[in-house]
Amino acid sequence: MARSAVQFVCQSCGGAHPKWSGKCEACGEWNTLVEESVSAPVGTQATKPKTRKPGRGIEFVDLGAETEDAPRFSTGVSELDRVLGGGLVPGSAVLIGGDPGIGKSTLLLQAMASLASDGVRTAYISGEEAVDQVRRRAKRLGLSDSPVALASETALEPTLDALKRDKPQVVVVDSIQTLWTDQLAAAPGTVAQVRACSQELVRFAKRRNAAVILVGHVTKEGQIAGPRVVEHMVDAVIYFEGERAHQFRLLRSVKNRFGPTDEIGVFEMSEQGLTVVENPSALFLDGRGEPAPGSAVFAGMEGARPVLVEIQALVASAAFGTPRRAVVGWDSGRLAMVLAVLEARCGLGFGQRDVYLNVAGGLKISEPAADLAVAAALASSVFDVALPADCAAFGEISLSGEVRPVGRADARMKEAAKLGFQRAIAPVSPDSGANLSVLGVKTLADLVAMVEAGQFGED
Repeated sequence: MARSAVQFVCQSCGGAHPKWSGKCEACGEWNTLVEESVSAPVGTQATKPKTRKPGRGIEFVDLGAETEDAPRFSTGVSELDRVLGGGLVPGSAVLIGGDPGIGKSTLLLQAMASLASDGVRTAYISGEEAVDQVRRRAKRLGLSDSPVALASETALEPTLDALKRDKPQVVVVDSIQTLWTDQLAAAPGTVAQVRACSQELVRFAKRRNAAVILVGHVTKEGQIAGPRVVEHMVDAVIYFEGERAHQFRLLRSVKNRFGPTDEIGVFEMSEQGLTVVENPSALFLDGRGEPAPGSAVFAGMEGARPVLVEIQALVASAAFGTPRRAVVGWDSGRLAMVLAVLEARCGLGFGQRDVYLNVAGGLKISEPAADLAVAAALASSVFDVALPADCAAFGEISLSGEVRPVGRADARMKEAAKLGFQRAIAPVSPDSGANLSVLGVKTLADLVAMVEAGQFGED
């Protein structure tokens, strides 16, 4: 006999609690505890340890032994292959998350159709859409003739039975939050169900040497919904980002056991689906008009790829006495630091001014190398002086006001030179070999003086 015990599990972190409370003590989130039943044996047998028979144990191998490179399946989508590190590895599990309607299903359907056309056995299992809905999307994308095995199912056990029977080489499960197993009494989408279903699918991938792609929902904070342990189970975690108001989408890798992290792939959304963008810098700078105050071009790095993007700043008098700080696409804490350094080291006052900062195109920048470009855009807006149209900027700012060098300066300037830029505002450093005139600055005060005087070398 077994009796039913009850526990309350946090839907944000997966922490278990013996009784309900409004706040999860593990992660601090409110109203996230959900009741789940747990079966436990009656009597004291549940606490009695089981004796284990001795087995053969494990075998250790030499760390320096030769190992062959993992074979890969090329998805036929070059930007997806770039983010994955060269393609899908058999026996791997990949988790892809993104906002609703961002294009996750469209991207994976295009990749599966390309793989199937190359003779790879593929299976697409949708738990959110009916078979006819997926077929209509495939017809709109021109993929109706692709030999992709398609099914609509939410139960885990029939799904695993079908996969073991048909033995596909690449599997897409869209999405993991819709799957459920009858071994648990929890509702679909709860932490327990997501964790159990993910574990079984990852085990299938390892045992059957199949590549499994799991689609995950995201929370309002942008994190993949469900327990964080799922991200530890899989081999790669990829986020599909973008703004609905913009036509491009970013595929960003945050974990990859078979390739580099922080790599991005750029796509453009159209009526025919997602198309690869070979030159992201040209896309982000598309539509940039005549030089205007408050605009600066940042030469950044996204993974191994240099990307140029426009940073826009506006400094205006505070209307109601309390200055406002609004940031889109950059860290607000980093902006506060740059403003503090401009005030303390350069004499620019922002105490009674509103500051607005925007990264054009919806790109999100996280590297400190954008400090100098942000400072240049802010100084340009304060002095109402436009930076030259053929000038890019990059560099890190310290709290003392010094401008420090950043990595991959050669790649940044070569990308800028390829797009027609002639000058670069950067830390003082030896000539990089690129066809750019480097306007070296040692301190932030040098940059402010340059912008105020409007002297940027030969125009």
